[in-house]
Amino acid sequence: MNKTSHRNHQTKRFSSGKSTKINHDKGPKRVIIFNKPYDVLTQFTDEKGRLTLKDYIPVPGVYAAGRLDRDSEGLLVLTNDGELQAKLTAPGKRTGKIYFVQVEGQPDAVALEALRTGVELKDGLTLPAGVRMIDEPSWLWPRNPPIRERKSIPTCWLEITLYEGRNRQVRRMTAHVGLPTLRLIRYAMGPLTLDGLAPGQWQDVSPTLL
Repeated sequence: MNKTSHRNHQTKRFSSGKSTKINHDKGPKRVIIFNKPYDVLTQFTDEKGRLTLKDYIPVPGVYAAGRLDRDSEGLLVLTNDGELQAKLTAPGKRTGKIYFVQVEGQPDAVALEALRTGVELKDGLTLPAGVRMIDEPSWLWPRNPPIRERKSIPTCWLEITLYEGRNRQVRRMTAHVGLPTLRLIRYAMGPLTLDGLAPGQWQDVSPTLL
């Protein structure tokens, strides 16, 4: 049986990071889910000494399936299986990714419909997405540091389901319709969710789930 470990750290800074591609499969298939805190790079090394996955996950030979930017939080899937990594990152409804997104402003029907049907970004038209307004999730942890809020401008929460994974796609989509993203949490990738994971915690899951 695989061992499960949990580590929790506070974070301090902000930027973006890239995931690492798996070149070789080693040993039994392994899948790990991790609740990535704000300000952690989605990689295991960093020449500038910033927080990385190595500060949380002492498991050799696994790599992230898809990126999650340094200023984003939530579900990250890691595996040592290159075929599974490709499956999770390929466009398609089987691997839809659900995000909870706090935006600045109040969307109208036109903005919501644009996000659902596709918006034209510099790298082309986005695929249709699931978009709906929601209340702030009751289980959500406070972010450290807190987001900036302006008392004169309201904020709201959206649930956005994407079926592709372009660089900083959610942020670019909401900005395109005049709703800057303030906070972004990935809740699910396919059948895998954050349920039961506090920020900084990880656990093994069965590869058969995917």
